[in-house]
Amino acid sequence: MIPNALDYRLPDKIATFATYKIENLHMKLLQLFLSLTILISLHEFGHFFFAKRFKCRVDKFYLFFDFLFPFAGVLNFSLFKKKIGDTEYGIGWFPFGGYVSIAGMVDEQMDKSLTEREPEPWEMRAKPAWQRLLIMMGGILVNLFLGIFIYWMVLFFWGKETLPVKNLTYGISCDSLALDMGFRNGDKVISVDGKPVTSLNRVTLEIIMNRAKNVEVERNGALVNIPITNDQIGLMLKSLKHSEFLGVRTPAEVDSVIKGSPAEKAGLKHGDKLLSVGSKSTVFFDEFQGEIRKDANKEADITLLRNNDTIHTKANVTKDGTIGFFAEHNKFIKTEKVSYGIGQSFVQGLDDAYETIIMQAKQFVVIFTVKDAHKQVGGFYTMYKTLPDQWDWEYFWKRTALFSLMLAFMNFLPVPMLDGGYIMFILAEMISGRKVPDKVLYYANYVGLVLILSLMVYANTDFLR
Repeated sequence: MIPNALDYRLPDKIATFATYKIENLHMKLLQLFLSLTILISLHEFGHFFFAKRFKCRVDKFYLFFDFLFPFAGVLNFSLFKKKIGDTEYGIGWFPFGGYVSIAGMVDEQMDKSLTEREPEPWEMRAKPAWQRLLIMMGGILVNLFLGIFIYWMVLFFWGKETLPVKNLTYGISCDSLALDMGFRNGDKVISVDGKPVTSLNRVTLEIIMNRAKNVEVERNGALVNIPITNDQIGLMLKSLKHSEFLGVRTPAEVDSVIKGSPAEKAGLKHGDKLLSVGSKSTVFFDEFQGEIRKDANKEADITLLRNNDTIHTKANVTKDGTIGFFAEHNKFIKTEKVSYGIGQSFVQGLDDAYETIIMQAKQFVVIFTVKDAHKQVGGFYTMYKTLPDQWDWEYFWKRTALFSLMLAFMNFLPVPMLDGGYIMFILAEMISGRKVPDKVLYYANYVGLVLILSLMVYANTDFLR
């Protein structure tokens, strides 16, 4: 997952503030854990459903692993288990996904004895190719339909909020990279590669995913063309981990002050308009940020307007160039919310799910075609970082839908050990009329296991990169 590449949510309150980012660690972890637990359980149920439907014996159905994954014979124990019929249902101790053990399937438990004997009637190996195909497709189909269903329900209950560029009274604000690329604070984005832009929270997505060549902006009443290179897109991907490429330009006004911060000690209050830092005018918040950073680890002279009174104060600036307050944004941002009926929300949900899958495919293209893009690939930590500090059901379900469609896409990749690897071999059999030998599947799984584990380690050490 490339950080923020698909994250075009407009928060209820844009959390741009001047110092310590307060995160509720436990709340983020709870949301991620719950989301992945739902998705993995239902994914495995998809395999389970078709296996039972075609009368395969299912030995185990587990949430989490009851062994040290991927070593099936190491530390085997369960937190809970109960056998019903031929199937043992349980919760493993190793919180890393889950699995369903279908008799006659060469899976992550790597049972080599399967390759040395003839298949039994109840084994998956003995079933027709089309049945085996549906068994392996089961998890992918569940994640696909679940993603569509969640998008549908979210749109029906909450609608969709966007920020049209026509509502940006003061234009955009730019981070340092955007400024280096030729954007300017106050610009109004008109088009990306000639395609009119209707919403600001789509601009960065369009540039990265479609590898845009140019962006047209309105600046001081004139149209200006900004060329974009692949190297710059790579830098954009890198910056998304710690900065907002393009934001909303708003006046420098205080929304709230963080308790115990330098801003509180300097006497800043809600509604204060920040006129200047030293001798530099700071009419807009991006100007205030730029000037206050110059005084990092120093004392800054700040002039502000409170009601009709001009006040001079001093504030100690942190080493990060911040003083500790939330800027007022909502008063200056005119979002638009679209409500949907039950039928309209279904159609829009299909569109959103389709776009999500297409964007997943485009991310792969970007990874292999844009310089250093692979360095921005993230894993669970990146997923964790995208979740809000406070519980937000709407955003939780949006993220769960996104993760579900990501899981469907990733599992469809033709890599041994993933569902797509099995599907690839079954389709080859259906086309050629010759079944792929179990020994080939067994050793292909070993190759796939090494590949998948290597990719997982790389993706999940993104915080080190």
